[in-house]
Amino acid sequence: MENIKIFACPTAGSFTQEICDNLKIEMGKIKYQKFSNDNSFVQILETVRGQDIYVVQTTQPPVNERVMELLITIDALKRASAEKINVVLPYYIYSRSDKKDQPRVPVTAKLMAQLIEAAGADRVITCDLHNPAIQAYFTIDCDRLSAQNLLQSYFKEKQLEDMVIVATDAGSSKKAYKYSEYFGCPIALIDKRREANNDKAIATTVIGEVKGKNAIIFDDEVDTAGSMIETARILEKFHTKNIYAGCTHGILSGPAIERLNNSPIKELVITNTVPLIEEKQIDKIKVLSIAPLFAQAILRIHQNKPLGELLKIY
Repeated sequence: MENIKIFACPTAGSFTQEICDNLKIEMGKIKYQKFSNDNSFVQILETVRGQDIYVVQTTQPPVNERVMELLITIDALKRASAEKINVVLPYYIYSRSDKKDQPRVPVTAKLMAQLIEAAGADRVITCDLHNPAIQAYFTIDCDRLSAQNLLQSYFKEKQLEDMVIVATDAGSSKKAYKYSEYFGCPIALIDKRREANNDKAIATTVIGEVKGKNAIIFDDEVDTAGSMIETARILEKFHTKNIYAGCTHGILSGPAIERLNNSPIKELVITNTVPLIEEKQIDKIKVLSIAPLFAQAILRIHQNKPLGELLKIY
């Protein structure tokens, strides 16, 4: 491949190396350091003039530091005369702050888009946005990949019988329906009600048949795992045979790991869009690599080929 280079921000080395291995190219050389005043410094250690550049960033905490690393890297590449700067964000930073749903709050997902553009990026490649409308926050190209086929293929290989796809609430029923079409199985919906002025929704019952079935809960991300564990406990109460879960982004913050360990969920399948640190690696969690999908997307974009066919393959 000619005129292409791929660089990794500090915490994205492993994911970027996988992409480079798939494309059979060397990872770009870049230097990061912090001065004594806590300011970050970036230096590109090879020429990028006239090159098609891809810079990969993950969201390993502290997230705000990852933001600054990305913006400074984009600026360094732009000042080094890169022809095109493509930002690869397997998990879009601040994706859950996507709307003004309370008085006097920011829409940080849009602010992120504006910052990335202002720094000099020409394109963003991301995966399974919390809200697909985030794509419209950009005036530059924004390509949204999906882990749906990767997760489907994994569970298909298990050859589970008597399957049912479970939606954690009414809002996730559309996603559950798409998975149920693929597996040719029914869906079930967890009915949630709010008590008095309590903002917390309580799962009360299941709409659909789950007794004696292998249930799979799909979601775009798992953060503290509260909603997913609550759903699993309801399914257990209704005598589900086995409970599995799958999601693209395994944030797994706060009490998530402890909750999963103590839950009736047999296996949680996630992708590596967010690095799973060693302390969070437990037997119940299976990590699938989505780096090959990003590698093929980069190849197609570099060759000016459409991504639609790629999404059908993966």
